[in-house]
Amino acid sequence: MKAIIHTNYVKILFLFTLLLSTTAILAQDDEEKKKFTFSGSIDAYYRANLNAPNGENAQAPGSSFANLPGFALGMANVIAGYEGEKVGFVADLVFGPRGTDAIFASPMYSATGNIVNQLYAYWNVSESVTLTFGNFNTFLGYEVISPVANFNYSTSYLFSYGPFSHTGLKADFALSDDFSLMLAVMNPTDLTEFNPTGQYAWGAQLGYSGQYLNLLIDNGSYELDFTGGFDLSDSFFLGINAAYFDGDEEDGVGSFAGVALYPQLATSDNFTIGLRGEYFSETDEFGAIGDVFDTDGSASVFAITLTGSATIGDLMIKPELRLDSASEEVFIDSDGVPMGGLSSFVLAAIYSF
Repeated sequence: MKAIIHTNYVKILFLFTLLLSTTAILAQDDEEKKKFTFSGSIDAYYRANLNAPNGENAQAPGSSFANLPGFALGMANVIAGYEGEKVGFVADLVFGPRGTDAIFASPMYSATGNIVNQLYAYWNVSESVTLTFGNFNTFLGYEVISPVANFNYSTSYLFSYGPFSHTGLKADFALSDDFSLMLAVMNPTDLTEFNPTGQYAWGAQLGYSGQYLNLLIDNGSYELDFTGGFDLSDSFFLGINAAYFDGDEEDGVGSFAGVALYPQLATSDNFTIGLRGEYFSETDEFGAIGDVFDTDGSASVFAITLTGSATIGDLMIKPELRLDSASEEVFIDSDGVPMGGLSSFVLAAIYSF
């Protein structure tokens, strides 16, 4: 009888130990799975000019993205990541016209398109030092490639003619609770897959309480950029971006300068209205505004963009009115007559997950 009781006790003990071990393994697996992240977005839009053709001769502002006529596609963005305590990675893939435009300068670009928006690994060397290696979106400017992180759906001239992405090595330093510093060595701007030139770009960023001063030195050219913003109240935010780019005259690259303000007012938990007011000036035939009608290579544009953002769960609906007023007649009206201003309307839908 004692032998039977002892045998049952051993079996129960064995089963209990097995259950604890299995629970521990499953808990460990769940913990590991939580470190993996999967997110992204899709966006589509409708665009129409209010004072210019919308058919075969449809026009758009000289800035990037959201420039196709009628109902049009943005992109599908899929981001996979691993967030370890010390190391991790991000693989950010894009599909669609917006994604293709974002990586247009890749030397490996072909008719099939490159789908890599970002691809990097990082190492948290300490609590105050992080190293990032690979391809990452630029540290300059207020706006980004993904429409989820931008308030306005169309983009600014400052964003469109600054760099989009870099490939290289950067080091981020948390100097204090308020101060941060970033230093980077990278391929020349937009050479994101490899470097056929043997030359490199250098970047630096000094941050203080959400305000950032950025510098990019790239093969005889440089860009100085300030990006920041302030919560003026619980419902009112003011974003700021200013930049100056000095191109390499030997390579025939001109210069530009500009400033953009982004006041945004949250009228409820689900709706915010915002304005982007931007002044952008180019010299030496930089080519951002255009030389369509006998300009002298120097031109400026003042662009006002009024955007509403309504949130319905994970869906954002953004109606937008935009007016671009240029110093030169770089647009044409419905009769083909040159004009200096273009007004347009965009309705965008953005779903993030």
